[in-house]
Amino acid sequence: MKLAAALSLFLLTNSNGFAPIHHVRHTASSSIATTTDINNKNALTTMQAFQLAQGETSNMFDGPAPLVKERDACGVGFIANTSEGGEFGTHKVLQQGLSALDCMEHRGACGGDGISGDGAGIMTQIPWKLFSEYRSENCPQPGVGMLFLPRDEDRRNKVKAAIEKVCKNNELEFIGWREVPVDPSTLGPMAKAVVPSMWQLFVKAPKRLEEDEETRDGFERTLYLVRRRIAVELKNAGLTWEDDDSEVYFASFSSQTIVYKGMVQGCVLPQFYKDLQNEDYTTKFVIYHRRFSTNTNPRWPLAQPMRVVGHNGEINTLVGNVNWVKAREKSKILDAGKLDDLVDAENTDNILMLCNTQDVPSVLEPLVDLSRSDSANLDAVFELMTKSRHRAPCALMSLVPTAYENEPALRDNPEIVDFYKFHGGLLEAWDGPALLVFSDGKSIGASLDRNGLRPARYSITKDGTVYMMSETGVIPGLEESDIVQKGRLGPGMMINVDLKSGEFKDNIKIKSEIASRHPYGEWIAKGRKDVEKMSFSDERMYDDATTTFAQGSFGWGLEDIGMQIQDMAGSGKETTYSMGDDAPIAVLSERPQTPYNYFKQRFAQVTNPPIDPLREGVVMSVAMTLGKKESIYKVSEKGARLIHLESPVLNSSEMERIASYAKEENGGFQQTTISTRYNLADGPEGMKAAIDAICEKAAEAVRNGVEVVILSDMAAGQSELDETTYIPPLAAVGAVHHRLIEDGLRMDAGIVVETGSAWSTHHFACLVGYGANAVHPYLALETVKQWHGSDRTQSMMEAGKITKSTLDKAQQNYREAVENGLLKILSKMGISLLTSYHGAQIFEAMGLGEEVVNTSFKGTTSRIGGVNLSDIASETASMRPESASEKAKLVNYGYYKPVPKMGEYHANSSDLAKLLHNAIGLDKAVSAATNRDEAENDGVKPASVANYEIFKESLRSAPLANIRDLLDFESDRKSIPIEDVEPAAEIMKRFCTGAMSLGALSREAHETLAIAVNRVGGKSNSGEGGEDVVRGYDLKDVDEKGRSPTFPHLAGLKNGDSANSYIHQVASGRFGVTPEFLTTAKQLEIKMAQGAKPGEGGQLPGPKVSDYIATLRASKPGVTLISPPPHHDIYSIEDLAQLIHDLHAVNEKAGVSVKLVSSIGIGTVACGVAKAQADVIQISGGDGGTGASPLSSIKHAGMPWELGLAEAHSALMNNGLRERVTLRVDGGIRTGRDIAIAAMMGAEEFGFGTIAMIAEGCVMARVCHLNTCPVGVTSQKEELRKKFPGTPEHVVNFFMFVAEEIRELMAHLGYSKFEDLIGRADLLKEDEAQLARIVKTKGVSLNGFFAGIPDSKENREFLRASKEDGCVPKDDVVHVNKGSSDLDREICNHPDVKGAIEKNEAGSSTTVNFNIKNTDRSTCAMLAGDIARKYGNRGLDCDLDINIYGSAGQSFGAFALPGMKIRLEGEANDYVGKGMHGGEIVVLPDADAGFVASESSIVGNACLYGATGGDFHANGRAGERFCVRNSGAYAVCEGTGDHCCEYMTGGVVVSLGTVGRNVGAGMTGGIGYFYDDDGRFEERVNGEIVKYQRVKTTEGELQLRNIIERHFEKTGSEKANDILDNWDEEVGKFWQVYPPSEANNAVVADSIIGETVKISATSPSQELCYLPVGASLTPDQTTRCAD
Repeated sequence: MKLAAALSLFLLTNSNGFAPIHHVRHTASSSIATTTDINNKNALTTMQAFQLAQGETSNMFDGPAPLVKERDACGVGFIANTSEGGEFGTHKVLQQGLSALDCMEHRGACGGDGISGDGAGIMTQIPWKLFSEYRSENCPQPGVGMLFLPRDEDRRNKVKAAIEKVCKNNELEFIGWREVPVDPSTLGPMAKAVVPSMWQLFVKAPKRLEEDEETRDGFERTLYLVRRRIAVELKNAGLTWEDDDSEVYFASFSSQTIVYKGMVQGCVLPQFYKDLQNEDYTTKFVIYHRRFSTNTNPRWPLAQPMRVVGHNGEINTLVGNVNWVKAREKSKILDAGKLDDLVDAENTDNILMLCNTQDVPSVLEPLVDLSRSDSANLDAVFELMTKSRHRAPCALMSLVPTAYENEPALRDNPEIVDFYKFHGGLLEAWDGPALLVFSDGKSIGASLDRNGLRPARYSITKDGTVYMMSETGVIPGLEESDIVQKGRLGPGMMINVDLKSGEFKDNIKIKSEIASRHPYGEWIAKGRKDVEKMSFSDERMYDDATTTFAQGSFGWGLEDIGMQIQDMAGSGKETTYSMGDDAPIAVLSERPQTPYNYFKQRFAQVTNPPIDPLREGVVMSVAMTLGKKESIYKVSEKGARLIHLESPVLNSSEMERIASYAKEENGGFQQTTISTRYNLADGPEGMKAAIDAICEKAAEAVRNGVEVVILSDMAAGQSELDETTYIPPLAAVGAVHHRLIEDGLRMDAGIVVETGSAWSTHHFACLVGYGANAVHPYLALETVKQWHGSDRTQSMMEAGKITKSTLDKAQQNYREAVENGLLKILSKMGISLLTSYHGAQIFEAMGLGEEVVNTSFKGTTSRIGGVNLSDIASETASMRPESASEKAKLVNYGYYKPVPKMGEYHANSSDLAKLLHNAIGLDKAVSAATNRDEAENDGVKPASVANYEIFKESLRSAPLANIRDLLDFESDRKSIPIEDVEPAAEIMKRFCTGAMSLGALSREAHETLAIAVNRVGGKSNSGEGGEDVVRGYDLKDVDEKGRSPTFPHLAGLKNGDSANSYIHQVASGRFGVTPEFLTTAKQLEIKMAQGAKPGEGGQLPGPKVSDYIATLRASKPGVTLISPPPHHDIYSIEDLAQLIHDLHAVNEKAGVSVKLVSSIGIGTVACGVAKAQADVIQISGGDGGTGASPLSSIKHAGMPWELGLAEAHSALMNNGLRERVTLRVDGGIRTGRDIAIAAMMGAEEFGFGTIAMIAEGCVMARVCHLNTCPVGVTSQKEELRKKFPGTPEHVVNFFMFVAEEIRELMAHLGYSKFEDLIGRADLLKEDEAQLARIVKTKGVSLNGFFAGIPDSKENREFLRASKEDGCVPKDDVVHVNKGSSDLDREICNHPDVKGAIEKNEAGSSTTVNFNIKNTDRSTCAMLAGDIARKYGNRGLDCDLDINIYGSAGQSFGAFALPGMKIRLEGEANDYVGKGMHGGEIVVLPDADAGFVASESSIVGNACLYGATGGDFHANGRAGERFCVRNSGAYAVCEGTGDHCCEYMTGGVVVSLGTVGRNVGAGMTGGIGYFYDDDGRFEERVNGEIVKYQRVKTTEGELQLRNIIERHFEKTGSEKANDILDNWDEEVGKFWQVYPPSEANNAVVADSIIGETVKISATSPSQELCYLPVGASLTPDQTTRCAD
């Protein structure tokens, strides 16, 4: 059949077929259309928005429960003392555990009533003394079940009877029931309303297991299996209910351990459970846990500890982990009869070691389920592994592996590396931030995730007691003199205590012991086949004409080659772009899109952190495997037999290598290739049949022993391309993956996708995420060859525009770019390993219909419906070129850069800018570079209402682009006169600008926006670059021409104007964040994510870092600035709560906002943020962002704000939290119509980003990232900045137009007050006319989602602050810190402190003394705020000596200023010296300490994060990420964890002890000195940027010695003393680390002559911070520490 005829038939067969070669512009329906006459009163009574069919429910919260319903974090720890109390232990251990639980109350949270806790609990040894009446001589240790049962007696009795029956049937002799003594009066109202009845069950071991008494393993297995059988039998008997008295839950069922837990605060647990007060409750150990849930209605069973684990963190890979567990369960053959005997020791052993025994729901309760929490699922798999032949540490090592590759600490332990290699092939890691405390009754231990993203400290006392805790200082009465060792868990580390022998095992000891149980290394050497990276072929597979035809048919456009392939092959990096994504979402686009574009990557925010692929890539890997995977519960040599792929991106040579392993002598890995092409003549309906066919072929092949399935769309040549089309590879691999799971075959084979339809990093992520083990992108590699060989490319190389490279190097570059892009995509979800991302489906679909999801993407959420398989087939076929010829060219679709007439629609265009400029009176030709000074009114023309109407109409009649384009208004009342509507001035108070930084924008643009928004009473936003302090003062020097000497570069100013942004942003880079910056804000915003690239840090290209910008950001001019992902002090919800606490402390009058990006599950995240005491939550759409960003991030991460806003508002309403916070929204908002829709979905404030820039002169040139903006809006070049045409009046004109448009809408709808629209989704409806305009499908429906917005027509209380706050407007109320800031207030209110600050006499000194405990947090931040408000960043001229004793809580000494000298004798937790700007912080052990200070941890993680000055001395070791983003502090400690000096831009760091790996990653300024006594420092440095050398200059040695001398004087450090006493020898053991920007620093380079050397940073004046070369500190200088 001829191509044209076949294609014509294909498109005609499908009613939705389209050939998108041009834009069809339709006229949109009226923005106020309704189905009835708005004046008809009678018609209004029946109106109802977003109606669902009978029986349907909203899909707003569809998805895995841990994602959309509830997430948690917490504080956790354990105590183990095996030396006291004999066999039964002591009551003291329990008491200490309960006290520790109470001291971690701030790491938990309360329910909606403010009293019921989110959860608290303990696990202990069974208290046999307490249960003496249930023990006997022949049964000294029965099995004990701790149960939650229904309150209703009849229900409870039936459940009990059923339980007894199952126990009897399995030979468990029933001993008796015990009602647990409780005091319900201690509970909060919410907890009390749903409290279960608490009972304990006692059973005797089966007689058949009498020989099992010593190990009790058989008895434990029987109890475990019977517990799961009971759940099945209760369901069979109809003893399950759906009301609030339905709980039947085993908190524990064991003969060794027991769990007491509940929906209570930590202090209430022993009051509620009276047993815990009983002296007979004795134990050798206790695990304690306090929970912070994002839900206000948490359930009793969700409290922790679970049955084996106490988990602080979040499993980011949960969906994939659960999917793979279920795939394993279906993958083996089983004799069902074996499941009948749950007693025989050998049989139960076999049951537990076979995966498939876990998936017989008629016999055993399912092992995992996405309706349970991530902790419960992890606990279930961990418990099963411990009940099989895995010891508890072994199971956890397998599930949560360390980053063993290239780990210096494991250099001498190859057996541990081999263990991880072996298990990494069998089991995908349960990845995410996690501190896991565990016990199986035989040992107790704790382990940290591979990134170290949870705090974990431990102490060991003289009597051998081990105390492990999330925070140090939680054990009251623990004497420092009794402690012999203090330590911390670093990334991937584990500790373990044998509960029988009492032996403490550190990380290496326990792991080596476990790893030595099997010869893993031998097994791997014998069975594993490795496919390492091989050279690329130079041979072309097609000629240019065929290549171009193939590219076109697979959806390639000119941009994909000119932008993506050129950047990836040319430089090994993804394309960087700017201005966000203003193109239509895929399902609304009139252009053909590949299925990848219907998927948005999920990302981490708040409840779990993204990680850092750029600077912390040492913990990440893209390696994959192929072949059959054996049981994870039974270790055997077979498990090593796999093909290991170094890269998931394969070339033809590597494909041949894989093929060679099919030979029996090479391993016998059978393979088959299945074509995914089908005849074009089959039409659109042919795709479904083709998918069914390839699924059947794949299943049959795997049944016959095939272990590698290759799904290929490769065509042999042009004729095959002409006659056939293809199943999009994403649909193909997803369908085959799920079919193999259903047939129990998925674990028996790997899938390789060989495709021409994969070139972007997002494509590879989708393919792997939906089941591909590897991808052979043959056409992408062919395109690289085509590109490299083109005359244009060769010319560019010759001209130096592109780096010269060989063809092999270009292909290597391309693969490297894909791999790095994959790591970035993994990292934004907080995932380290591609094996954990594999099959995890961590995407949300947007625009896919049910048929497509059920066929290829089962379990993926798609909330607005969309295309079916026929639609996709038509869309795929419509991409095909008409013919192949030498002259044929690819279509330029204009998906990224607008293409006039023929390209994709872009909402923000140069045409739109012209229309708006005409409306607001802006002439881009008028600027400081031209004739502004001579022009009347600075060239500002009169605003034109008519032109604004044209601007609005251009948007109304444009192609569909956003979800809101499919909505219309439907009022419930008559229209009113516009005079009755509240004035525009009131409406504009709700307007904000987006967080665009100074740096991304020019000074002119940034300051003009701030002044304009301040004029209208709105809220301007600084963005993450800081602000000049001069902007903190109102203008008073403006002349009659509107000019000010303070801001000579601006025009159109007025006296009284303010350029100070209302909102000051605190982002992960901490750029410009100083105490004065924080205290001059009216609101402080925490940037958790940004619309252009959620899950990633900010980015400012080097050319935009001018001297001025570098000064504001405390960085180096010309050096690119990349912010870290937001994880350094925001590991979790409780860490976000701490940062909110810090900001509320330093500026009590400023509210705190938290910026989130729309994504599935944002509702439960928003609830957590509200409970963390935020004042404002901002929901940004995924399309925003003006600054530089990777192209794939701009296009493929983040959802529309319409979905995120509606979900957040609804979740907050449903959880009773809505009145606690103001909701703000931004992202592509341009008109009053947008704002009205956003208000009806719940927003109270509205942000303008790109459109506000257009209003001050932006012409949408889209070169923001290149520093070449033609009108100076986004350039730092002086000559371009002079071309800036905007004035505040232009922006005010725009805001006034928008406000008046809103007023017109309100009058038409009949509403006089804007707040009456907020949350009124009932005033919205689907617009049938607009839905009919969708070209691709008729399957889009918004009703299912938006029907989930709660009806708030009558109850409007959420618009005011809570009753506790007086029901006043929310803007009038700021949350304040409670008891956790009492010490801070005491310090601030001390008469001597107040007097010293007021007098501030230079040279004077005031000393005060205080005691501290770990619940005193952000101590001294309030004091810093008081000083900054009075004296700014200059701080005090006097000395304020603050001596503090004890264990300090988090953020001790935050934001310290010059003059503050803070001395802590004791220890501190995380974030010491956060944001420190000057002064001095000294931390040293208690004078009576019994441990060696230099070997013990004294401060926690992320100390001095974002410090801009000051001196810091710690007489002990620091944790991970010491001095991250330090830009000025001089710091000394005696050893650190991983990632020291990460992202550092200034200051000096000295470590007198060993450090972890990855030193200096991303370090662009400052100097580091590292003492290397063991000779292993070099393997711990990240050499990507920094260089290192011995201290070879006089100046360097002088600087180092004097800093160490000061450290000795301040702390009395024995380590410092020893080094100084033997200086000439010891100085040779120091390494000096420096980035290129410091190469000419006198302390680094011999050739540089320096007269002075800086040795201190306590004072920004610098006056005495320098020491002449050859001199030493005078006693006066030393005492004053160079202030």
